[in-house]
Formats: sequence, C-alpha cells, structure tokens
Amino acid sequence: MLTEAGLFLLNALIGFLTFALLLRFYFQAFRVSFRNQIGAFVVQLTNWLVMPLRKVLPGFFGLDLASLLPAYLLQVLLLAAAISLRGTVGLPPAGALVGIILWQGVLATLRFSIYLLIGALFLQAILSWVSPYSPLVQPVSQLTRPFLRPIQRIVPPIAAIDLSPLVAILLAQLVLMFL
Repeated sequence: MLTEAGLFLLNALIGFLTFALLLRFYFQAFRVSFRNQIGAFVVQLTNWLVMPLRKVLPGFFGLDLASLLPAYLLQVLLLAAAISLRGTVGLPPAGALVGIILWQGVLATLRFSIYLLIGALFLQAILSWVSPYSPLVQPVSQLTRPFLRPIQRIVPPIAAIDLSPLVAILLAQLVLMFL
C-alpha cells in the first residue's frame, strides 16, 4: 500500500511537470505568445530544467528539444520507477525491458500530448461560453487552431455553432484508443 501511495505521488508530480514541459514545447511550436498567465506560469515552472539543456541541446527545425526531451525522459523515469517498485517477477530480460520502457515512454509522451489537446479544446469551449474576452482565450485559441482549421474546412458551422472542437475531441480520443 505504501508503494502504491508513493507511485501515486510520483505519477502526480512527474505528470504535472511533463504537462508543463509539453505545454512549453507546443507554445513554441505553434508560435503562441508567452506573454499571458499560462505562458508566464509554464516558463517560470520549467526554466530550471529547460535553460541548462538549451546550452547543450539545440532546436531542430524550430522545435524546442530542450522542452520535449525532458518530458520524454520524465515518462521513462516514471515507468522505470514503477517497474522497480512493483518488482521484477515475470519481466523480460534487461535488454528487452530497456527497449520496452523507452518505447512506452514515447507512447506516454504522445498520450500526454493528446490529453493536453483535449484539455485545451475543452477550455476553449468553456471560455467561449463563459468569458469570451478572457486573456486566456487568445493563447488557447492559438494552441488549438492548427488542429481545428482542417476540420473546419470539412465540417461547416451548423446554425452558427462550430462543431469542429467536438470532432477534434472525438478524433483525439480515437487516437488515444490506439496508443
């Protein structure tokens, strides 16, 4: 029971930091301004990890690998910690286990990215109903626009209601089923 409680806390802490690192990565990838409440929070939360890595890990085609790599490595660390705390009975040999953990880290990072997209879509929908002039509307809109624009070309608004966020959430959940 103590092991499960420790894993829960480790999962929560690493999940929160992974979420912040991925948010920073996507803010930079989609050219979202950091001059807002979300951006300032993410930068202050992750600077201690990202700034030293930027000195040794350059960007790649405009992508901030200093934000993406730690998110991935945190997921690998979490998986390795979970396996070591739960025991090694019935596990494959060490070489295969390392490969499995590395691959599961990729899948976990992709899952986090999709959960981030779904959360941003929900937040955008709620803000559009409750507070359409909130300072958070612009960054959330910039974050979701690359995913919604192709859907909006196919699914037109019905009675002035944009169904593209709903379609995007359904597609994201479909992708999650395969991950």
